[in-house]
Amino acid sequence: MLVTTPRGIAALDIETGAVRVLIPREQASLGGSSGLEVGHRTGHVYFEREQAVWAVNPDTGETRRIAALPERGKMSDINADETLLVGTTSAPGYPPVNTWPPKGTVMHGPDGRELTFAEMREVLINRRLEQRVPMTLFTLDLRTGEVNTIRRTTDWLGHVQCSPTDPGLIMFCHEGNWHKVERLWTIRTDGTGLARVHARTMNMEIWGHEFFSPDGGTIWYDLQTPRGEVFWLAGYELATGRRMWYHVERNAWSVHFNISPDGRRFAGDGGDAEMVAKAPDGKWIYLFEPEGIPDVAGISAPGADALVHPGRLRARRLVNLGAHDYRVEPNVRFSPDGRWVIFRANLHGEVHTYAVDTLPTAPRS
Repeated sequence: MLVTTPRGIAALDIETGAVRVLIPREQASLGGSSGLEVGHRTGHVYFEREQAVWAVNPDTGETRRIAALPERGKMSDINADETLLVGTTSAPGYPPVNTWPPKGTVMHGPDGRELTFAEMREVLINRRLEQRVPMTLFTLDLRTGEVNTIRRTTDWLGHVQCSPTDPGLIMFCHEGNWHKVERLWTIRTDGTGLARVHARTMNMEIWGHEFFSPDGGTIWYDLQTPRGEVFWLAGYELATGRRMWYHVERNAWSVHFNISPDGRRFAGDGGDAEMVAKAPDGKWIYLFEPEGIPDVAGISAPGADALVHPGRLRARRLVNLGAHDYRVEPNVRFSPDGRWVIFRANLHGEVHTYAVDTLPTAPRS
């Protein structure tokens, strides 16, 4: 697994725990959620340096410059066959808005009440959204360096991800306060086929933190109907339009969900009492088993195939995060064999990378 450390981009051996620095920190531009991706085909690590994209072979350490990024361009992902980089640009001249309140920040609401950290984030995110900064979504050919702008907008573009199997498919979101934006979209790498994945049917309905299934066939996302009250992990099958909604209990709602390599289980990183679920006991790493809710006696409603297919997530607690400060989001991942759930946490002061075994009889961490 690739991780960022105070020393730079490093390869973490999941079996031994050994950490090997590939690129020293001063030689890579790391920030936010962009600037570090692993190629599906070669396993090479792509990163930003000096407004260009570079790649390093994690086995040999060989490093090469690929191409220049466009002005104010940021790398978001690499497509499935490693022919294209996908990224965004933002126009200059707009005052920056830090949407993550620095430590010690104090803000007050209209009623004079001191806002929680989560509420301060909502204010700052809305401030950035209302700027309407001109942005582009672009591709960069990793063979020729050619840059192609495929979308121009004043929506706040983010969370750009490439399909793990379809080299021509991109998923992206409209960032901002989730109840104000139509968040989730797909588009082809040539700029055609813009499509909305989910449409709001209820005031204060929110969705986000989307991700592809390993086979690229389904987009999964956190769905709340309405915000902070009813929680689902929702799936949308790209080929058929079929929708699955798995109900999540309040305490088991997670900042981020993720899926195992075989597509049969999910993991979540929980959340603290300030977050959207206001969970009284939600600070856990979870393993989820999805269960569908079948028709009674096999008798289906008319047109059932076109309706949402409901289910539930059966949760098992793996790690107690009671000592963790959720200003650092754990952001769970499965190991390639599906056995380990890997996450970051500040359980012991500084941020570390942890792994927990998902086998029922295994030690918990």
